[in-house]
Amino acid sequence: MRILITGVSGFVGRHLLSHLSEQQVGCEIHGTVIANEAHFGDTRVIKHIVDLKDTVAVAEIVDRIQPDQVYHLAAMSSPRRSFEIPWETLENNIRAQLNIFLACLRLKARPKVLVVTSAEIYGPVKADQLPVREDSALCPTNPYGVSKVAQDMLALQYYMSHHLPTVRVRPFNHIGPGQSEGFVATDFAKQIARIEAGFQEPIIEVGNLSAERDFTDVRDVVRAYRLIMENGMAGSVFNVASGQAYSIHNLLEILLGYSSSKIKVHQEAARMMPIDVPVVRGDATRLNELTGWKPQISFETSLLDVLNDWRQRTK
Repeated sequence: MRILITGVSGFVGRHLLSHLSEQQVGCEIHGTVIANEAHFGDTRVIKHIVDLKDTVAVAEIVDRIQPDQVYHLAAMSSPRRSFEIPWETLENNIRAQLNIFLACLRLKARPKVLVVTSAEIYGPVKADQLPVREDSALCPTNPYGVSKVAQDMLALQYYMSHHLPTVRVRPFNHIGPGQSEGFVATDFAKQIARIEAGFQEPIIEVGNLSAERDFTDVRDVVRAYRLIMENGMAGSVFNVASGQAYSIHNLLEILLGYSSSKIKVHQEAARMMPIDVPVVRGDATRLNELTGWKPQISFETSLLDVLNDWRQRTK
């Protein structure tokens, strides 16, 4: 079996590669990277440097690989950043996926395509409608969320109109070692690591601490992706969530508790989102009933791993 992972050098892509390498022994794994990730040299994957917005280049690579499964992870993934570059976010996320679909339709044997959207597509949800289910209304509050609605609906449309076997996953917030900057846990952990190393004054800059989010460890998330790829029917959609909401304040307190440094907290207006959803909590019952999946890594363990990862990066 041949597997293609788009965005294999990214945060989730690297963890998915590790997981599939362990679980899918004997499979041939291919992955796409962008030009500035050309140094990515994991020997478990056959690397292809490509701009996924290039229709011809994507078609050539997919035709060469002839994948049986495609995990489409590649995307611009920062809701905060998407306010600064809205069109770039929309164009990148939608066009890349469309090119993957068009390339797959050219193959004699069409691969199963797992499309990663996001819980950002749900937007604000009333307290009496939590946890969020897959049939909840879509109401994105940022350009990134809009791009993910488009990806989600595009996957459904190509299944219905072209019988392309797509399956959609809507992950809620995921954290873990290797995550880039621009996300709350890693931004806090980086600052703590820098303070411990003497590179920053003992003051941590934060944004909105009252928001509550549903966090799942990335290693549990990629396990869910594999199980959905193996068991999910074409055209179906699944939340990937812990079902538990943690406040950003709680997250910060746990991280600070792992440090012996005395650190002050300073709330900074520049770190606030133009619009922020108060509480998000997902319902993964559909995933659990199909596969038995449940998170295995605790929130506290995930945060400690994130902090230790940044301690290593800061040396």
